[in-house]
Amino acid sequence: MDPKTYIKLELDKILKQLAGYASFSASRALLEALEPTADLDEARRRLAETSEARAFLEERDTATVGGARDVRLYADGAARGVTLTPEQLLEIKATLQAASALRRSIEKVADRFPLLAATAAMLDESRRVVAAIAQVVDDEGQVLDSASPRLAQIRHDLHLAHNRLQSRLQTIINSGRYAPYLQETLITLREGRYVIPVKAEARGRVRGIVHDQSSSGATLFIEPLETVEINNEIRELQLAEQDEIRRILREVSALIGEHAAAICQTVEALAALDAAFARARYANALHASPPTLVGFDEGRFPGSTVRLYRARHPLIDPQKVVPIDVELDPETYILIITGPNTGGKTVSLKTVGLLTLMAQCGLHIPAAEGSTLSVFDAVYADIGDEQSIEQSLSTFSAHLTHIIDILQEADERSLVILDELGAGTDPMEGAALARAILDELRERGATTFVATHYPELKLYAHSTPGVRNASVEFDVETLSPTYRLIVGLPGRSNALAIAARLGLPPPIIERARGYIGAQDLHADDLLEEIHRTREEIHRTQTRLLHAEAELNRQRDELRARLAALEEERQAILEAARAEAHAELEALREEVRELRRRLRAIPPTYLAGAGLEEQIGYIEAESAQLGDLLKMSTERRPAAPPMIDVAETQPRTLQVGDAVYVPSLNAEGEVAALMNGNEVEVQVGQFRVRVEADALEVRSHRQHGEEARRERGGVSIPHVESPGLELHLRGMTLEEGLPRLEEYLDRAYVAGLPWVRIVHGKGTGTLRKAVRDLLRRHPLVREFKSAPANEGGEGVTIVYFVPLV
Repeated sequence: MDPKTYIKLELDKILKQLAGYASFSASRALLEALEPTADLDEARRRLAETSEARAFLEERDTATVGGARDVRLYADGAARGVTLTPEQLLEIKATLQAASALRRSIEKVADRFPLLAATAAMLDESRRVVAAIAQVVDDEGQVLDSASPRLAQIRHDLHLAHNRLQSRLQTIINSGRYAPYLQETLITLREGRYVIPVKAEARGRVRGIVHDQSSSGATLFIEPLETVEINNEIRELQLAEQDEIRRILREVSALIGEHAAAICQTVEALAALDAAFARARYANALHASPPTLVGFDEGRFPGSTVRLYRARHPLIDPQKVVPIDVELDPETYILIITGPNTGGKTVSLKTVGLLTLMAQCGLHIPAAEGSTLSVFDAVYADIGDEQSIEQSLSTFSAHLTHIIDILQEADERSLVILDELGAGTDPMEGAALARAILDELRERGATTFVATHYPELKLYAHSTPGVRNASVEFDVETLSPTYRLIVGLPGRSNALAIAARLGLPPPIIERARGYIGAQDLHADDLLEEIHRTREEIHRTQTRLLHAEAELNRQRDELRARLAALEEERQAILEAARAEAHAELEALREEVRELRRRLRAIPPTYLAGAGLEEQIGYIEAESAQLGDLLKMSTERRPAAPPMIDVAETQPRTLQVGDAVYVPSLNAEGEVAALMNGNEVEVQVGQFRVRVEADALEVRSHRQHGEEARRERGGVSIPHVESPGLELHLRGMTLEEGLPRLEEYLDRAYVAGLPWVRIVHGKGTGTLRKAVRDLLRRHPLVREFKSAPANEGGEGVTIVYFVPLV
């Protein structure tokens, strides 16, 4: 990479801004020295690390290195035998603690942030060093009494000696003997010795050592003779204290020297992590996104890729910058941008070059997602005023000297940015020179972006393979650039249009047009027509996009409303189904209860005393059931009308006649004629005795079901045997008991005399619940445990109540 290019494309300014997001000096230095890499894998790794850092910040809200400092010099000094100060020890401690906290924070989510975790793994917590510093120095940088037993004893003795000295001096200044000679009744310190202020004229009255005098000479600071010994003792203790502190600090510094390599590595890892978080914060500030970095396509020449969508120059005010789209098709690798001055050509060039360098530094770029760039081996730029007074070079000469340097290095893996190529000299010669330079770059395969005024280069771009025109838009009405880059169309100078808008008289404009060749005028008019047509197309596309967006919004709104209506409809249906199910279940329970009551009545009781009362009871219960069933039927959709096939004409009953028994609300068949008015009727598997007058004769047996439905009644159908054994083992009470009730009903209706309930022994909970239910069941006559060889307490044998 050419370091001059970094300055020309203003990468140095970007890195300075970036360093402002760092937390301490080591990471700031790392970012300011950041250089683009030409290695594709390394560039991708840097970008991925920045992406991880952004995701980590978003999840954790903050990632900080705390009070970290660049303590590598301290660690290196300690390794060479330098004794560190308490303040330096505190900085090392804070740095190691910040490293420890950050490492633990990243390790918790290492599976999702592997790159950050790999760097965090290099953070050495050096707990022994941290503990040693914490034992010696407090948070204010003072060496603790507990740093050593000797230091604790020295400070204890020093405290006692100080108290004795203060007491002796207080006695002196408060005594009447010395009061007339004192300037003030206070104790002060001079040259490390405690003294009292004595009037200069009373010098001989207070015996002692003079250590100082006031600026006026009126006061002498004297150490009384009776306190000299104590002062000497204090001074000796102070020197001993300093010697012990130096010994302690020397010991801790030696320990740090042993861990110097680990501490330096930790600082470097902290700087790398902080630099990644700084890149993340900078990307957030720019609203940047990670570009896709690709290698060179070996199947085409030169195989470079430049696709930037809504790219913004990061140093321009975000409120003013105009995004540009720059996309080279697979066959193009030289783009010639033409247009008026101040139209944004230079900004476009700098945007392409700077964003390329940023991407190769591992920075997210201010461009839309989907932007794709090749990783170039080198980026060269010739931009700006290169005039050099010292070297006696004109602007043209300075530019040309720099271009010569570029031509010595550029190849098919290079990106070359040239602003105003060939300017500063005769237009004809400048255009010819510019074309020759572009030919050389084209033959080498260097990806090149050029800004120029020369119309000859427009034709060159139009007719040369690999080269394409582009222009920056200029609003003639407002005489200001729009800064939009249009790839595929050459630009116009707009000189005549601008002159006309500024008020240059029309005759002069027309005379100027006359000096321009007809072919050039026609080409310029054609370009103007193309630009105008393109602008109309652009406006139409914008309107269509807005219309499409509005249609999509309305479609989504309608879909949401339909979805809400469907949800509401489903909720209503579900509520209705739930209500109907609850009512139906209640009805079924009523039916089951009535059946139990009917079956529980002994046949002898039906035929004996109290028959009329029982029949009335049964009829009342049947009527109740009919009413319930009628209510249920009314809630359902209307059924086709039923034909009442009951015979209305009385006739003599015969064995085999189909009859309806109102008292049981059931159908049956006459099984036998008894004495008197009684008959036996076979109802399902049971026989009942009833009065012949209470029966309704059916003329056709097959119509019985229709008549039953019309009356809303319930018959006792013939059912197949459910088997003599029911297995409940492994079931819960909620599962087993309903199964048992259903089984008992089916077994009883099928005419089984007894059944076996297999519930197992276990804890006995299921067995107890089964037998409690059997004890209350109206169809059960008795029950008992099975014999030992047939299951014992794990099986209950149930005997039913006979109906006849």
